[in-house]
Amino acid sequence: MKLNYKKILLAGFLSAAALSFNSCGDEWLDERPLGRPVGEEVPIGGFESLAFGLYASLRTEGGVSDFSYVWTHCIRADDNEKGSTVTDGATDGNVFNNFGYVATNGNILSDWNGHYKIIFDCNELINTAIASGDTSAGTLTNIAEAKAIRAFCYFELRRDFGEIPINLKTIDIPQDEIAPKSTIAQVDAQIIKDLTEAEASLPVQWTSAYLGRVTKGMANTLLAKIYLYQGNWSKALEYSELVINSGAYMLNNSYDAEFTKAGNNSKESIFEIQKAYDFPTKYTNNFYESQGVRGSGTWDLGWGFNVPSTGLVAAYEAGDIRKNTTILVSGGPDIYNSPGLTLPSVPTIAQQYWNGKAYTLPAERIQYAQNKNHWEDIKILRYSDVILIAAEAANELGQTGKAVTYINMIRGRANLGATSASNQGTLRTAIKHERRIEFAMEFERFYDLVRWGDAITVLATQGYADKNKHFPIPQQAIDKAQGILVQNPNY
Repeated sequence: MKLNYKKILLAGFLSAAALSFNSCGDEWLDERPLGRPVGEEVPIGGFESLAFGLYASLRTEGGVSDFSYVWTHCIRADDNEKGSTVTDGATDGNVFNNFGYVATNGNILSDWNGHYKIIFDCNELINTAIASGDTSAGTLTNIAEAKAIRAFCYFELRRDFGEIPINLKTIDIPQDEIAPKSTIAQVDAQIIKDLTEAEASLPVQWTSAYLGRVTKGMANTLLAKIYLYQGNWSKALEYSELVINSGAYMLNNSYDAEFTKAGNNSKESIFEIQKAYDFPTKYTNNFYESQGVRGSGTWDLGWGFNVPSTGLVAAYEAGDIRKNTTILVSGGPDIYNSPGLTLPSVPTIAQQYWNGKAYTLPAERIQYAQNKNHWEDIKILRYSDVILIAAEAANELGQTGKAVTYINMIRGRANLGATSASNQGTLRTAIKHERRIEFAMEFERFYDLVRWGDAITVLATQGYADKNKHFPIPQQAIDKAQGILVQNPNY
């Protein structure tokens, strides 16, 4: 169905669509973003403009996929250090690297506000579309996209804050944003409801023109993940195997390539934040720039935050090709062994190790006349996560043979031999290792340690206490709620 702008105008939706575009900044005006059809090319749904506003917000809202996201989702893990120079970002380093959380921290506030802003935009699309009475397939797909994105935002907030408000209202006045906390069980139930309903109206795959939009696989992956966090092993296995057996995904033959522009929207990708840097399109943010090597000249690749710890460097098995992709070493060659490209040594640059997954092909930097990585999508959900969820769930259910099969799929891509683990206990240890290495410098390690019950020991030397599994609710949100929203325990 073509987008009927007259119908939108008559229904009073045009102003809402304009607000969605304006909230994304000038970068969206008169340009063709990745995956966004223009004018008469729009093929489905009377609410396409609002739907695409959601994808733009995933990239542009603070705390969702920018520098703040690095602080809140990466730097808390044992495998990650603050990076940059000693004094640069030292206050935030104490908050996140050393668990000195404070309710007034700006990155924690961005995490809260950014995700709720997208949730409220999802609510607007869902409620407006339902009120319109339009039950065409395209509109149902738009609603499903909004429900899946809303579920993703609630999942992120649930991991970061624990008990949080569930608010499904359209926000007309500021007071509409205020709601009391719901229990984690209630939040999980809402996430599951949204994803289950969304999955029914989402496609298995989109055509190449619309890569990056949410799919059945994304909904089912998040369902597997939420059940994993609940310890509901049978459901985690059921939904992860729905994704595996769909035939829509496969591991990238090259672990290296997955973390390049060529890896954008690969067959391994289940959900990623879309970027583009091809003239005149520039849809990007500072996520990778904040993590690039902090040097000068050829090596002025970024701000130098989020660097590998010595513990992570030592954790790799001999021959694991993932180490070369992930760990960039000062004084050594770049991860592609590019001729003439040797990193300066410490102390010429401040850190011994850098995040190789933020590094870019030298040819791409020449192509764009830009040293800093603004063209690699942010890989939020990868197929390897689904495989390891299936392995963990199968092992906890006593299906050790199946768990071994899934672990070896990951190890095979890493150029490693089959696991030697054979019983539930040794397989549990093997799965923890594979998750640590497979997602090193990404977003899983801290949350895995928490849900396994390992954070209290692994992170003890950094000052971690049990309360630190969740952030404090931002003081600004507490003040705004005027007594309706209460602070998390022990803050």
